[in-house]
Amino acid sequence: MDHIKKLLARSQFEQALKLLQQERDELSGDAYKESLYYEAVAYRYSGKLEQAATTSQALLAEWPEYGRAFQELAHTEKAQGKNAEALTHYYQAIRLNPALHASWTAAATLEAKHGNAGQAKRNQQQADFLLRQPKEVLAALNLYHEGKYYKAEKLCRAFLQRNPHHVEAMRTLANIGAQLDVLNDAEFLLESVLVLKPDYDLARFDYIKVLQRRQKHSDAYNHAKTLFEKEPNNPLYKALFANLSAALDYDEQALALYDELLTERVTEDIAGIYVAKGHLLKAIGRQQDAVQSYQKAYSERTDFGDAYWSLANLKTYQFNNNEIAAMQRAEQDSGTYLNDRIHLCFALGKAFEQQGDYEKSFRFYERGNDLKRETSHFKSEVLAQRIEAQRDYFTEQKIEQIPRISPNTDATPIFIVGLPRAGSTLVEQILAAHSKIEGTLELPNIPAIAHGLNGRQVQSEKPKYPYVLDELTAEKLEQLGQRYLSETEVYRTGAPFFTDKMPNNFRHIGLIKTLLPNAKIIDARRNPMDCCFSAYKQLFAEGQEFSYGMEMLADYYRDYVELMAHWNSVYPGAIHTVVHEQLVENPEAEIKALFEYLELPLEPQCLQSHKAERRVKTASSEQVRQPINAKGIGQWRKFEAQLKPLQDALGGVVT
Repeated sequence: MDHIKKLLARSQFEQALKLLQQERDELSGDAYKESLYYEAVAYRYSGKLEQAATTSQALLAEWPEYGRAFQELAHTEKAQGKNAEALTHYYQAIRLNPALHASWTAAATLEAKHGNAGQAKRNQQQADFLLRQPKEVLAALNLYHEGKYYKAEKLCRAFLQRNPHHVEAMRTLANIGAQLDVLNDAEFLLESVLVLKPDYDLARFDYIKVLQRRQKHSDAYNHAKTLFEKEPNNPLYKALFANLSAALDYDEQALALYDELLTERVTEDIAGIYVAKGHLLKAIGRQQDAVQSYQKAYSERTDFGDAYWSLANLKTYQFNNNEIAAMQRAEQDSGTYLNDRIHLCFALGKAFEQQGDYEKSFRFYERGNDLKRETSHFKSEVLAQRIEAQRDYFTEQKIEQIPRISPNTDATPIFIVGLPRAGSTLVEQILAAHSKIEGTLELPNIPAIAHGLNGRQVQSEKPKYPYVLDELTAEKLEQLGQRYLSETEVYRTGAPFFTDKMPNNFRHIGLIKTLLPNAKIIDARRNPMDCCFSAYKQLFAEGQEFSYGMEMLADYYRDYVELMAHWNSVYPGAIHTVVHEQLVENPEAEIKALFEYLELPLEPQCLQSHKAERRVKTASSEQVRQPINAKGIGQWRKFEAQLKPLQDALGGVVT
């Protein structure tokens, strides 16, 4: 497109249009998108505003999350004198790509025309901030916001080699790292920014977000408190402080902060505050109050997909006809954002499933999964390679050669592994009812250690982990084991056992047994069709990208079964399997066997775990507050015709 840019710069618009249209048939993907974008620009520059608007709209129909397309449409509308429409589209462009300084400047001009001097000033300040950045940093910011993370990273690193203490470049690289799940690098970079510039509140805000993702909630809380106390009337900081208060179970404080935000109504995201409040109410068992909060959220914004999905995700909520009609209208509206449309599709799938219209239900589940998969960078072949590396490295002979260590701890972790939606929350609820076991969360610490051992790699490269363990001394292995125990201490209050319910830890059992040889491991199993379909119907908050396609799900399930068979062969007797259907059929015998494996006496309350008063933050929170039942068994058969491809892909896999 460099030649096209030169033609536009020389005002040779007709020649640019002719060339663009000649080459169009040979293009696809990003190249096709860029071609349409420059066609819209060329039409606008040449004064053909109707054609420019039509081209921008066609571009957005294909790529509804493309910020530059919204900016170009807004430029055209501004030229047509459609200032209200232009302002709306400038703000849509900014929401998708906050690095578009031309949109900030134009929005400032339009706000000033409307008499909104304060907003005009804030918009212009943001434009000026962007224009002060070196061109390489601004380019990296644009690439980052367009999802081109590796290109943005390369540009940023090259700039930082020449300007190692440029705080905005460091902050940008940190945010790129966070998107690529290199959270330790992101955390270090943002820490460094705050050392160089302690009052840089935007960097502190980003730092808090990274700490949250690393589940370092205490540190995140303290930094959020700093921002809140500095600007107590800043709604963004107040909402962040409320969310961190909720994460640390400071329930009354969090609810008070949410209520202040809802009363003051100075934030543009009132609907989001209602959803956040609903999540807290759900976690503490106030389901009806949570329902009302979610309903208020969609009353504030009728196309707010997360509000409807949050109701669906209660698993027990029944949508009425008015709600279903509202969801369908929003899902069909071309102005609905992609993320909202994804949430709406999953919620509509649940709504029609409740009504018994399984064909329509599946269409929405399928559409939601297809849309979600398009936003994902997940590659099943890369994961399969990583799993194969575990089988290849952790042989019986290798396990004998690995140095034996003994971490210094009074707490024994119980890892509950498997696939999501396999019944692990019920297993944890049973365990956490015991006086000597503390239920925690899906902790990210083992995957973080594994990620660190693997280092920075291109996906196609052979993984360094677990082979890199050969390079570690007993002392280093012990340090890693102690690191896990130290990092998870924040979730514990002194019980001799604690749970870690991260399902993906099944990939790292060799690492777990190396670093924490006394750890207990429970494999939560469920009928493959029920388990896979339940995951397919679930819109996860993050991760579990394998679940958004039938073939990927089947591949993942097969890899899981084969790897667990390997772990059982090289660590005989070290893993206890709980099959959900057997637990439902004969709960007392299965629960007794579970505690025999843990070498703990069975306590009566463990047989009535649904009565336990504890916070549950997973999708199964309301289900585990009911007595053990068979409601989830065989649910897939209602969709048997639609799930034939999944059944075929799973083949002979059994529990």
